[in-house]
Amino acid sequence: MSYTTLSYEVSEHILTLTLNRPDALNSFTVTMANELVDAFGRASEDDDVRAIVVTGAGKAFCAGMDLSVPGNVFGLDESLQPSLDDMHTGLDDPAIFDGVRDTGGRVTLAIYDCKKPVIGAINGAAVGIGATMTLAMDIRLASEKARIGFVFGKIGVVPEACSSWFLPRIVGIQQALEWVYTGDILNAEQALAGKLVRSVHAPDELLPAALELARKFSQHKSPVAVAFARQMMYRNAAQPHPIEAHRVDSLAMFYTSLEDGKEGVRSFLEKREPAYTSRASKMPAFYPWWK
Repeated sequence: MSYTTLSYEVSEHILTLTLNRPDALNSFTVTMANELVDAFGRASEDDDVRAIVVTGAGKAFCAGMDLSVPGNVFGLDESLQPSLDDMHTGLDDPAIFDGVRDTGGRVTLAIYDCKKPVIGAINGAAVGIGATMTLAMDIRLASEKARIGFVFGKIGVVPEACSSWFLPRIVGIQQALEWVYTGDILNAEQALAGKLVRSVHAPDELLPAALELARKFSQHKSPVAVAFARQMMYRNAAQPHPIEAHRVDSLAMFYTSLEDGKEGVRSFLEKREPAYTSRASKMPAFYPWWK
C-alpha cells in the first residue's frame, strides 16, 4: 500500500514512520488513521522491521484532528444512535466501524497489537490525537520545541484513542486528570517532569537519539522474544493476579528456549554476538494468547 499522509522508510531494520502533511502541521484525518493502522499491521509482520520510530515532517508532530473538513470533523455518522451493546456485538459491523468507532482508538489498538518496539520522536506540536496516539508507543522522546496537550475539554469532547487506559498507566491518575481537566499545553520540560517523555533533546538531536535507541532495542535481539516481551508487559500488567502472568510467562519461556534461547546461551558461553534465526512473522502457535 502506498500512503498519502505518511512516509514509510526502512533502514538497518528500523522503520521510520513519518506523519507527512507538513503544510497542515500533520493534522490527523480519517485517511491518516487508516494508513497508520495499515502501516503498523504491515510493520508487525515484516521481518525486515525490528523497531519503529514515529515522528512528524516539518515543525509539528501532529497538531490534532484536522478541523477544517466539512461535516462531522471526526468522521462520525450522526444518523446513528449507537449503544454500548453495539460496541460489544457489532464492533466490526461496517456501520459501527465507519460511523461510530473512534479513529484514534483504531490507531492506538494497532500500535498496541504490534510485535515491534515503537518509539515516538515528538518533534513539535502534539495536541489532541497528536498527543494520545503517542501513549500506545513504548518510549517517547521530545524535542525542546515539543508542545503537548490533552486539549479535548477545550472543544467540548472527551479524551480518545484509548488514552483513558494508557495515560494513567504512564503518569498516574492524579497527573492524568490534571492534564485532561486543564487542557494545558505542556512544554518539553513539563512533559519530562510528569514522566510522559523519557528525555528531551535539541531539535537536530531528537531523531538520531530515537534511532540509536531503536538500534539498542533491535540489534542482536531475538525478534520472537522481543515480540513476546512487548505483549507480556502490556497485557500481563493489566491482569488482576500474577498467576495470569505466570501462565503466559511459562509458555513463552518454554517456546523461546527451544531455538533462540539455545543460540543465546551458546553465544554467551562462546563470547560472541548471537545469530538469532527466529522471525516475528512466525510466532509459536499459542501466540496471540489473548484472542
